[in-house]
Amino acid sequence: MKIAVLSDTHLTNIESCKKLAKKLLSGPFTGVEAVLHAVDIVTPELERCFAPLPWYSVRGNMDHTLLDAPISRVVELEQKRIGLIHGWGGHNSLEQRVLAAFADQELDALIYGHTHQPVCHRVASLLVMNPGSATDRRRAPHCTVGLLTLDEAVCGEIIVVD
Repeated sequence: MKIAVLSDTHLTNIESCKKLAKKLLSGPFTGVEAVLHAVDIVTPELERCFAPLPWYSVRGNMDHTLLDAPISRVVELEQKRIGLIHGWGGHNSLEQRVLAAFADQELDALIYGHTHQPVCHRVASLLVMNPGSATDRRRAPHCTVGLLTLDEAVCGEIIVVD
């Protein structure tokens, strides 16, 4: 199973949402079966642009229209458990904080956002990913998204989209 992983899109209008969805449903993302968004979606229309794909998100610090969304969650797909959280506070120790937030959970992967900086590596057997931002690279060299592949194991990669 292939899953598109987004975060920090910060889109404010439906046309930008449609353009992003079109870009991300082609190329290496052809055949994705679900979308995980570690938020700062900003506009809820983004989810509709990826329909009919299953969409899983949480709430970020810029998602005032998503106040009913959970701060964190565990998504189960293909018998794999994926933690999803946006993150908070300073960037220097963010990964340690999000790992601690799920310390009592058995996970195969942990997805977070907030920094706009792409990360994809393992902490012991846990795949840890921050997809960066597809729309606002800030201090990163490129706009990026993540791609998860769920087979026997969970594999991830960061894909440049600009």
